[in-house]
Amino acid sequence: MKAQQLRQGDVQLQPVATLPKGCKELPPEGNRIVLAHGEVTGHAHAIYDHVNVQPGAAGEIAEAAIERAKSKARLWAAPDGSRYLEVTETVTLRHEEHTAHTLHPGIYHLPTQVEYTPAELRRVAD
Repeated sequence: MKAQQLRQGDVQLQPVATLPKGCKELPPEGNRIVLAHGEVTGHAHAIYDHVNVQPGAAGEIAEAAIERAKSKARLWAAPDGSRYLEVTETVTLRHEEHTAHTLHPGIYHLPTQVEYTPAELRRVAD
């Protein structure tokens, strides 16, 4: 299935053809890839099923060393600060207050969401 644009609260994912040159991989936060932290609630838009390795499996330390090779998804930062999600196998985007979304393989741009008020332009707070 082709990657499609989607939104989960204040997180938007836009399919793109390729990663920009010079991207650097951002590490997962513990057992999840966090696309956005909720500034008000403390909740997070995150992917928990991004690794093929089962938690607590034998050889866990050795598995951690090769985890990146088996990742189903990776988060990248471009030189200009924009972020991208690379999905190689289907994963699920979760958030405590939103419906879960299935993400199909592809590369997604994660634009920073802002809201306009006559007085200021500010980041959207979850």
